[in-house]
Amino acid sequence: MGTGELKYEISQNAYIKLVLHSLRHKTSAVNGVLVGRLSPKDDGVVEVSDSVPLFHSNLALLPPLEISLIMIEEHYVGQGLSIVGYFHANERFDDVELSGVAKNIADHISRYFPQAPILLLNNKKLEALSKGKDRTPVMQICVKDASKNWRVVGADGGSKLLLKEPSANVVLSDYISSEKWKDVIDFDDHLDDVTKDWLNPGLFN
Repeated sequence: MGTGELKYEISQNAYIKLVLHSLRHKTSAVNGVLVGRLSPKDDGVVEVSDSVPLFHSNLALLPPLEISLIMIEEHYVGQGLSIVGYFHANERFDDVELSGVAKNIADHISRYFPQAPILLLNNKKLEALSKGKDRTPVMQICVKDASKNWRVVGADGGSKLLLKEPSANVVLSDYISSEKWKDVIDFDDHLDDVTKDWLNPGLFN
């Protein structure tokens, strides 16, 4: 099954963690990976059950990236999960273009999971969150087309990227107003200080 027919359903915690990561490092580009599996119901849904914030500096450095991807795969394999996609937030607020770095890392991930999408943060939708009742994701979804080029799906990609819990944006708004983003730990933090846990076990307590 190609990426054209697939839908991606992201859990509330996986979704919120990536957005909070981008808010913690507002002046930097940040990235992360999506963890999940193809739905066992064979209904063309990729279930994204968790996410891992990766880096907020030197996103293109290969050795730390490869170390992190191996550690993530090793941790989740026992749960029947693997890396199924890539998340990216650009440095500039108004930048909604896919960078070369984002495409390269996503290409690497799609070698192992061909249906992997890129989720690209849309800062304008994120900013509008506090003002309205929009329940659609604050991310655009990009998939590979027939000629293996990455392209944004639709204006908002809303039909392909689904929030598993409809109230996810309400919860996200609450977390933003309580500055929960200060608690997010990514792989950069872990590589600087191994006592910092990249799994963020206490984030949603």
